Amino acid sequence: MERHSGFTSGRPGFAELFAALPVAVVVVDPDDRIAHANALAEQLLNLSERVMRGQPLAAILPPPTAGDRREGQGLAFYDTEIATPHGPKIRVDFVEAVVPDRPGWRAITLHTAAGTRGLGQLAGRGASARAASGAAAMLAHEIKNPLSGIRGAAQLLDAGELTALIVTEVDRIAALIDRMQDFSDTRPLPIAAENIYPLIAHARRLALAGFARGIAIEERFDPSLPPAAINRDALLQILINLLKNAGEATRTTRNPRITITTAYRHGMSVAAASGKPRVPLPIEICVVDNGPGAPADIADHLFDPFVSGRPEGQGLGLALVDKLMRDMGGIVQYAREGSPEMTTLRLLLPRGLAA
Repeated sequence: MERHSGFTSGRPGFAELFAALPVAVVVVDPDDRIAHANALAEQLLNLSERVMRGQPLAAILPPPTAGDRREGQGLAFYDTEIATPHGPKIRVDFVEAVVPDRPGWRAITLHTAAGTRGLGQLAGRGASARAASGAAAMLAHEIKNPLSGIRGAAQLLDAGELTALIVTEVDRIAALIDRMQDFSDTRPLPIAAENIYPLIAHARRLALAGFARGIAIEERFDPSLPPAAINRDALLQILINLLKNAGEATRTTRNPRITITTAYRHGMSVAAASGKPRVPLPIEICVVDNGPGAPADIADHLFDPFVSGRPEGQGLGLALVDKLMRDMGGIVQYAREGSPEMTTLRLLLPRGLAA
């Protein structure tokens, strides 16, 4: 039977099946070096297979403990946290099994545990955003028209404290509905190759003049970063939302600090959908703050609509960030990383094509 490019004609071969596995898998050779990593492993570890291949396992995925392995037997650690050298901390079920009839070869599976926001968790977020889009359209239609009638009736009453309160609350609810309507806009965004630094500078100036006044905002930039494929208005809105979140998160922190970083991640790519080619996302922008981070019980749902760690929060800011990032072909990731631990919101975007 004809074979080509790692595939068998007429039926899926190893490469196709390995890439399609619904769990992150890393294959390790007898020299304790990585031989293969599938698509979900690439996304979870924030590295491409090409970069990982041949590297010592400990340099890419430090095992939870050392010295417990017995010859011919595997290992299993459940709900364990691993600090990866090239990405955020991950919370996973780490299961290592020996490969039958291949002495020294092992296969490691990484099952994402609750609390981890991995790069591969995109399908569920897309479904959540579609549900929010339908809810937003319905609520806007059913609520906004009656609100205008209530506001008009209140203004016909004699002016007074209660009348002013009614008008203020109606305007507040109308503004919330306007924000929800952002989810129902399914028109494709116009994308162009743009320099991201003027947008970052503008968002930083707005933050320092308003919601982040008095907070140090540091910059750590890669000066050689190429243009990104973005929509200017969408990225500016994303940056403002993230800086506003960081400012609010550090409100009770001693010596509050926000850092904006950029980097070029060679080999970083994700599968847009099952059966679709992988999309490179090398442009990285991070907004980092020294606040306490999201509560553990909602960390895995931060990008879902109406989920917020603040009592006064509406839970729409990060959900909108996620939608706009996906509209631009990128992704957003939340993590607690570094020493001491900091909150990181990581944006990964495609590179802009030269004109």
